[in-house]
Amino acid sequence: MQFTSTQKRAAAWLAFLIGFVLLLWLLAPVLTPFVVAAILAYALTPVVDWLDDLGRGRIPRLLAVVLVELVFLLLLLALLLLVVPILVKQLPLLREQVPPLLDRFNGFLQPLLSQFGLHVALDVAGLKAFATEHLNANFQDSLGRLLESAKFGGSVALSVLGNAVLIPVVLFYLLMEWRRFMALLLNLVPPRLRAGVDSFTQDADGVLGQYLRGQLLVMAVLAVYYSVGLALFGLDLALPIGVFTGLAVAIPYLGFGLGLVMALLAGFLEFSTQAGHISAWVMVAVVYGLGQLGESFFLTPRLVGERMGLHPVVVIFALLAFGHLLGFVGVLIALPLSAVLLVAGRRLRSTYLDSALYRES
Repeated sequence: MQFTSTQKRAAAWLAFLIGFVLLLWLLAPVLTPFVVAAILAYALTPVVDWLDDLGRGRIPRLLAVVLVELVFLLLLLALLLLVVPILVKQLPLLREQVPPLLDRFNGFLQPLLSQFGLHVALDVAGLKAFATEHLNANFQDSLGRLLESAKFGGSVALSVLGNAVLIPVVLFYLLMEWRRFMALLLNLVPPRLRAGVDSFTQDADGVLGQYLRGQLLVMAVLAVYYSVGLALFGLDLALPIGVFTGLAVAIPYLGFGLGLVMALLAGFLEFSTQAGHISAWVMVAVVYGLGQLGESFFLTPRLVGERMGLHPVVVIFALLAFGHLLGFVGVLIALPLSAVLLVAGRRLRSTYLDSALYRES
């Protein structure tokens, strides 16, 4: 059986794609810092270029890169420190409130299950003893137990430390040489395909750029909204929880869920009376309900744009599929790669509709 040149080229490209995916899967455990650095470099390169243009050549690119990366790392450190006041404030309240909360939960659950003929006896005393044992220690002891239970040592400690050092280093070199790296990659494309590839990369860059910029605006607006909304209900930890929730929406569904749970837990612990618990439910329902509606029906369509957005089902499938195949690296690249595949899908659809196969069928 003879194969045409087109079939041979298609088979070669398919073999290359399969080999690339296989290599990516094999190297997934060591790719995390490089993937993180590449995503950050893509997002931060326009800022470095803007500083270059602003300085009209008087500001060396080295200085612009160092300044942008330093500001980014300081902002990241500030965001991580938001968790500290939440833990410091909540642990003492948790020690006081967990026993009565367990009693109330047991008193609510038993009659409810009895209506369905289910008789389940909770070991409330055992749960109280467990909670008291693990919450009576101070914050430092609790952190030490957590690190010890997670076996934070040996290879795990070296991996975390290595990534913390490697990501900024790789990010620095990528920011310095981003244009040259992109030019080298495009030079590998055969000349006859370069026009189509250039057009595709421009479309994909436009989609990704608008998506990222719009997502940053959505995060900033929601951080302010949740902080103000929780503060109006009198929550002491309104600022850290609100900012955390707003910024965590970058992780689809998971970020919003974590912020909601933190706000509800903080409300239950801070408003310890029965009326206070009702206030906590009302606070979460109003603030987070309006926030989710505003994000879904106003902020995301206006700031991100329906053309760049991905359907929620596609987002969930992409996160699960890429996470299953590539682990944490897959979660990192799921949405950017899905946006690129969206552009590819549009082009394939246009090609198919213009093809003789479609017109003659």
